Amino acid sequence: MKLSDFDFDLPEALIATRPARPRRAARLLVAEGDRITDATVADLGRWLRPGDRLVLNDTRVIPARLTGHRHREGAQGAQGATSARIEVTLLEPQADGTWSALVKPLKKVSQTEEIVFSDALSAVLEAKEDGQGRLRFNLSGDDFDAALDAAGAMPLPPYIAARRPADARDREDYQTVWARVAGAVAAPTASLHFDTDLLRDLTDMGVTISHVTLHVGAGTFLPVKVEDVTTHRMHAEWGEVSTAAAAEIAATRRAGGRIIPVGTTALRLIETAARDTGEIAAWTGDTDIFIYPGFDFRVADALMTNFHLPRSTLMMLVAGFIGQGRIARIYAHAVAARYRFFSYGDASLLIPPADK
Repeated sequence: MKLSDFDFDLPEALIATRPARPRRAARLLVAEGDRITDATVADLGRWLRPGDRLVLNDTRVIPARLTGHRHREGAQGAQGATSARIEVTLLEPQADGTWSALVKPLKKVSQTEEIVFSDALSAVLEAKEDGQGRLRFNLSGDDFDAALDAAGAMPLPPYIAARRPADARDREDYQTVWARVAGAVAAPTASLHFDTDLLRDLTDMGVTISHVTLHVGAGTFLPVKVEDVTTHRMHAEWGEVSTAAAAEIAATRRAGGRIIPVGTTALRLIETAARDTGEIAAWTGDTDIFIYPGFDFRVADALMTNFHLPRSTLMMLVAGFIGQGRIARIYAHAVAARYRFFSYGDASLLIPPADK
């Protein structure tokens, strides 16, 4: 299985830099086996049935992008002090209270040097590891959360950040309406299409909802660098399927309802939670599950997801879910019909044939 098998030509003009407003106005490509229908997210209920269960990721994106300065006093006998602008993207908290982070330019910060982000927030570089920095902040707990919220910006994906900086609109746009558990540095983007009105309409028609948590990491944007994709090593992300959520999902399956994760993050998590026995169960930990064609899906019956980057692990996941030939036709249709791609783009609902 080659990396080139998951490539396609994408016009740059189709990369969305702002989401649709209202959220449910985004377009929705519905693929039922080999049939493709063009709709909008507001029409989602046409393809759902009473008793179906949506699985939603309730992670909350933190304002993980920080801009600060490193200051150095002049050496004895030298004139003046020096300063360097430092860009930091927080990646993951560590057990010892530090944060792993992307620090640019890392070479301009020495170990034990302080980076000042605001009057309230600063950090010391404790170590450099594998091209990343490990930072210890001057605050912790609620004080840290408040200072980060004031100083940080939303960590927009690289393909958006290269086109414009994050702004106040992104504080709302890059967060789901049900976000609850802080810890993600990237949004579960298929969920961004839902607003409270759409959720109410779906529950009124008998669709049920379960929440799980997967803290999406910056590794979701890492490129695949091996030609044989089966040798790719996935990044790990922390997730939890609660006892209540596992019981709800299992009950829906027993009753004949469909399990429909919203987003690849929710799908990866519930499939991780079913690996040991083949049945969904409560689960907590780090998952590095890698899904590509040939994967045995044990929980998900359909998938709502955005349109993904060429040659990415997410392209491999959707190809594994609905079939490699089908996903090639779906993406060709999406490009021809000028759907908007990636995190702020449009959505698809993938419903595999019963005999897949």
